[in-house]
Amino acid sequence: MTHAYGEPSYWDQRYQSDPATFDWYQKYPSLAPLFDRYLLRHHRLLLVGCGNSALGESMVDDGYQDVVNIDISSVVIEAMQKKHMDKQGLKYINMDVRDMSLFQSSSFDAVIDKGTLDSLMCGHDAMHNATKMLLEVDRVLKDKGVYILITYGGPSYRLYMLRSIQRWAISLHVIATNTASIPELEEVSQPAFDDRVEKSPGPKTWTLTNPVPLNTDGSSIATLLGSNPEVHYIYVCTKLESQRPPQNEIDDVTAEQ
Repeated sequence: MTHAYGEPSYWDQRYQSDPATFDWYQKYPSLAPLFDRYLLRHHRLLLVGCGNSALGESMVDDGYQDVVNIDISSVVIEAMQKKHMDKQGLKYINMDVRDMSLFQSSSFDAVIDKGTLDSLMCGHDAMHNATKMLLEVDRVLKDKGVYILITYGGPSYRLYMLRSIQRWAISLHVIATNTASIPELEEVSQPAFDDRVEKSPGPKTWTLTNPVPLNTDGSSIATLLGSNPEVHYIYVCTKLESQRPPQNEIDDVTAEQ
């Protein structure tokens, strides 16, 4: 069954009927240690599909200086603009994540997604809309910027999509759905993940800030966590540096021609 999750009217109606603050999946305190690993307080951050989440507000309260929130629903954006009109460093813009042409390319240090890709994957024309979104995320990210995706989708459902953006290096973190700590996980034989790395003896605990081993098809996660782990998956996709030559080199070649 699919829903009209890509339509503004669906979300306008939802936020009109239920305007209370709601955070999908995880709240800021549980994610803060991971953000501290990848983000700096002066980074320009984009929160996509923000809804009426308290995430952006909490991040600014914790010292982040430039947090831009976007959502397809004009109803929720107007409400959040009014609520936070005096909060410096926090902006709300009515925008479709599939078309962020208002933003220049390479203009954000990080894009944070807490359920937006998931909602598109449950909607009409899922793959087309998800691909449009990911291409736009890639476009607005700076080189070495990160796309942080918090999702229910395990590697078998999400990894192939993320790897279609060929300039992303992907790490995977996990966090319990109830925000409790992940129990100690017995480290499986390291060659299953990378036969060039010597296996470390003894059990190892993977905390939120430690990436879990990820092989090509993502099957290593099932070996590590079991077939139905009660976790949210957090993919950290780092945009690799552009191979385009510096502008002065391009100008030199053009002049020679």
